[in-house]
Amino acid sequence: MLAQLAAAVLVIGWLGTRVPHWVSPGMLVLPVVVGGFRLRPRPLLALCAVVAAALVVLARSWDGPKVADVAVVTATALVVLGTAARRARAGWLGARGESMLFDLRDRLWTQGEMPRLPAEWQAEVVTRPARGEAFGGDFLVATRAGRTLEVVLVDVSGKGSDAGIRALQLSGAFGGLLGSLPPERFLPAANEYLLRQEWEEGFATAAHLSLDLHTGDYRVWTAGHPPCVQFVAGSGRWQVTAAEGPLLGVLGDAEYASATGRLARGDAILLYTDGLIEAPGRDLAWGIDRLLGEAERLVTRGFRHGARKLIDAVAHDVADDRALVLIWRT
Repeated sequence: MLAQLAAAVLVIGWLGTRVPHWVSPGMLVLPVVVGGFRLRPRPLLALCAVVAAALVVLARSWDGPKVADVAVVTATALVVLGTAARRARAGWLGARGESMLFDLRDRLWTQGEMPRLPAEWQAEVVTRPARGEAFGGDFLVATRAGRTLEVVLVDVSGKGSDAGIRALQLSGAFGGLLGSLPPERFLPAANEYLLRQEWEEGFATAAHLSLDLHTGDYRVWTAGHPPCVQFVAGSGRWQVTAAEGPLLGVLGDAEYASATGRLARGDAILLYTDGLIEAPGRDLAWGIDRLLGEAERLVTRGFRHGARKLIDAVAHDVADDRALVLIWRT
């Protein structure tokens, strides 16, 4: 590939000396960009050297200096070289590396899909990474075994793609643990897993819901995570379901207490990450009140598409990852 791109540079350079009104030196950007996708850093550097030589030759044939063309080609080469170096450190080569990254992102999203539920149950999941990046540190794992639905919403420390790399690893591990252990053992096992990783910034928060789809009875555990909230149709109110436990990956032999409840017909439950309730200069209680205030609007409008509506209404801070799970019984 280096030989073909170098030949393309030479052809552009030769045409630039023969028909300068038809061939601009700025066209040298094209082989540089293609090389950025197909070459490793060292061959790419050699290609840039050939481009530099072509620019020198072209400069001698110009009627006058064309600083703009030189600046565009130089800036493009520097950006492409920097990007290629970062990809090489991660072990990714050009477009193949980006394809692998997108495959991992799609795998994370697929693993976060809700399993098929009985007709009387509905669920929605919305995740939005910080700053519109491909993936972030908030993720969901869910499984259904017979009449039991288990859902875990996790918020990995950090934001955006930095947290997303750890989220990819944890989602696979947590997906293997969920359903293979008794529900009360999941968070302790997840905590032990994080401790073994010995990451410098390796903690996470999580909310774990175990729901009986026949009776509507549920148990919920949290690990440093915002509390779940339930809408009780009988009273027409949202109420906090508080369960406490330490962060994952911080303390050994941590214990996690559960809270219990029941979802009757018309009831709903919300699991969410702190990106929906955090605001500068405000405490989390204020954020939860604001979330519940917006959730009140869903009662009259219906819960369908409610997860997206809630995130649009309260999660204005795009600098943080955001995720929300809404489950309701019809």
